[in-house]
Amino acid sequence: MMQNIILKKGNKQVNGTVNLTGSKSECNRALVIEALSGGKVKVENISDAADAVLLAGILRHNQESGIKNQQVLAGREPLTTHYSPLTTVDIGPAGTAMRFLTAYFAIQDNEVILTGSQRMKERPIGILVDALRELGAHIDYEEKEGFPPIKLKGSFEQQTSKISIKGNISSQYITALLLIAARLPFGLELHIEGELTSRPYVEMTLAMLKTANIQHTWQDNVITISNQEFATTELHVEPDWSAASYWYSIAALADKAEIFLTGLTPYSLQGDSVITEIMANFGITSQFKDGGVQLIKEAKPITRKAFDLKECPDLAQTIIVVCAALNHEATFTGLETLKIKETDRILALQTELAKMGVKLIENDEVYQLDCSEKFIPERMFINTYHDHRMAMAFAPLALISPELEFENGPVVDKSYPAFWTDLEKIGFEVKQIEA
Repeated sequence: MMQNIILKKGNKQVNGTVNLTGSKSECNRALVIEALSGGKVKVENISDAADAVLLAGILRHNQESGIKNQQVLAGREPLTTHYSPLTTVDIGPAGTAMRFLTAYFAIQDNEVILTGSQRMKERPIGILVDALRELGAHIDYEEKEGFPPIKLKGSFEQQTSKISIKGNISSQYITALLLIAARLPFGLELHIEGELTSRPYVEMTLAMLKTANIQHTWQDNVITISNQEFATTELHVEPDWSAASYWYSIAALADKAEIFLTGLTPYSLQGDSVITEIMANFGITSQFKDGGVQLIKEAKPITRKAFDLKECPDLAQTIIVVCAALNHEATFTGLETLKIKETDRILALQTELAKMGVKLIENDEVYQLDCSEKFIPERMFINTYHDHRMAMAFAPLALISPELEFENGPVVDKSYPAFWTDLEKIGFEVKQIEA
């Protein structure tokens, strides 16, 4: 049976402290770097997000299998006696894991079939597969051309170091290639075609690689990483700024709010830390002190009318829902990648906002909120579309609507398993029911 969540908030005051999990984005990158480093790099503060836990388990299994393989070879015994290679990897709905593991397994020796959920089989992977094939990888599609599942055959032999990839589709394709670049015999010269979407995520990847002593150059649209060795080091995963954004949203919809988020600093690798600047427009001040950040709500008129979110698309649902709740008819750009996420997030937003009379109108990649017919229903049922961010972006509406019911409450486990528990700790009424 599916577990739904009933969410209520008796008043519009919020006060308390929240301990956030480690960043899923940072953790996933760190785990792949750790695996590629041959044990030289160690990851601290591994996220408890389901995606990160899954990726860590897959990489650990593959590394342990590799160790067994080496031991068998050293003893000159038949491989089949001691070693059964990892042949099928099901990553479920974990999109980042699909992209990163496609590149990771492309340069491993063992043959792997990489598959996922039904939605994952609808999310394109062709651009990354084409780039890896050009480099020398042997990859076949098992079902539909351009989409998972895929078979990675091992036996990588690099054919070129220069490849081009479109910059406006998904930064995860670029990151996947950059993560393996130092392990390529001839290195990588990556040419980014057109405008780069989600640039902060690429910068995060390069910064984390640099911490592990992997150097790069970035001139104009070309990123170059030579073949080089990882250093012995530790990668500390910061708390998740994407998760923090939901608490900023709650503060913005409250009449009075003082929320302390532990572990966050103003000097973050995460692009979503820009939420501090964005939410300042909604009267939320961010005071960094005592090993975290204090959010304080202040009365302030909202004047900003346009939001370009191409560098922080994971914040889009949060910001759009806040604007809708506050009757702020803003425009939004940079949302192109939202259609190929866990769900078509544009369509999902349009469908759920319509339940309170709000329209999100698209006009040539510019999205306009129309709140002219907005109303506050006594009860709202929120479909989550197997998308963790749909649930968490709409949860703050409990501050303006008497009762919300969320389909599939555990969907938040993908990035923030403690979300409902943290809401309860800070004064929300959370009830789990059988659907």
